[in-house]
Amino acid sequence: MADKPHLNLVFIGHVDHGKSTMVGRILYNTGAVDENTMRKLKEEAAKVGKATFEYAFVMDNLKEERERGVTIDLAHKEFNTQKYYFTIIDAPGHRDFVKNMITGASQADAAVIVCDVASGVQPQTKEHAFLARTLGIKQVIVAINKMDSVKYDQGKFNETKGQIETLLKTIGYNPADIPFIPTSAYGSEKTRAKGDNVTEKSSETPWYTGPTILDALNALKVPEKPVDKALRLPVQDVYTITGIGTVPVGRVETGILKIGQQVIVMPSGSKGEVKTIEMHHQQLQQAEPGDNVGFNVRGLGKNDVKRGDVIGPVDSPPTVAKEFTAQIVILQHPSAITAGYTPVFHCHTAQTACTVVELQKKLDPKTGGVAEENPKFLKTGDVAIVKIMPTKPLCIESAKQFPQMGRFAVRDMGMTVAAGVVLEVTPKT
Repeated sequence: MADKPHLNLVFIGHVDHGKSTMVGRILYNTGAVDENTMRKLKEEAAKVGKATFEYAFVMDNLKEERERGVTIDLAHKEFNTQKYYFTIIDAPGHRDFVKNMITGASQADAAVIVCDVASGVQPQTKEHAFLARTLGIKQVIVAINKMDSVKYDQGKFNETKGQIETLLKTIGYNPADIPFIPTSAYGSEKTRAKGDNVTEKSSETPWYTGPTILDALNALKVPEKPVDKALRLPVQDVYTITGIGTVPVGRVETGILKIGQQVIVMPSGSKGEVKTIEMHHQQLQQAEPGDNVGFNVRGLGKNDVKRGDVIGPVDSPPTVAKEFTAQIVILQHPSAITAGYTPVFHCHTAQTACTVVELQKKLDPKTGGVAEENPKFLKTGDVAIVKIMPTKPLCIESAKQFPQMGRFAVRDMGMTVAAGVVLEVTPKT
């Protein structure tokens, strides 16, 4: 495990475009899921009237998800390629579950956008791609899926590819750097055993000469690990484990978590010493950026740490904001946003209501120059610099110092209304 570089991968895209089936197929084809498990899942899928869903069931292991056929929570699974060791975060495409998707995408090094060739770019495809960009995912692979449904027609592939290229261009990706791969995770009668262009080239697409999904994954680059920065580890969950005690779980964003280290939990200020660190059931001496770990801290009780808290070194504690200035993009809002607006901000693993206290500048999205000073309101499509005040203690850093800790999405009325990056933070004293 440890001898290969580790990458976190998120699968995003509209509901029902085949993300879970794609993930199940990759896990099965790379040997992360065995024949026996697959056979059981196939029987189970048929039993609940979801024939053809067996690969999706690999990740959708919550009973409710199986019955509804949708992915609700984030599921984590690992697999190996020749070059890398991956943790897959399968993000829900269903719009009620976008907040889980944000948590997933904010931890990912790369994203696979799965888009159904027949229905093309859908609202969620747009929202997910935009969030991936705002949350700082630089590497993207596009799977144009369900090619079997259009009889592997190259014209249809090119048409959907064109739509996605336009979308990616408008949000700041360069399509020339992105592989667009015609896939069928489920496969045709002929290719049912392996699927099409997922881990092996398909005989059904003789016109396609590019990489498979697996090739594209092996071509990803490992992001540089910010090990020289202070430790920042947002807590995702907290478990109580018999014989060990309180075990917070989260991903190291910057710095190194070491056994014996004195750490502080912010915003509460509880302190303790790191006793054990574990990743995928293996004990570690230290954890580096990108590692999803569970760890035990001597002196920390169940009530001293919760999801959304951030762990850091005692001599360089995570910043708790009194207020912060950020550049935001309004993705969608039915009316207008004015000072006093208090939606929920999703930053790393925290979800906190924050008030927009001041609209400072409206920017021209094309040039980045100032279009208007102190605008009265902001509407869909606007880019602006605003001042924000959390309604309760929130750990957040400037994106310049800690890019991983300085991005956020804004949710309201069941949708993502805006996304942004933190320019500066006024710490709470």
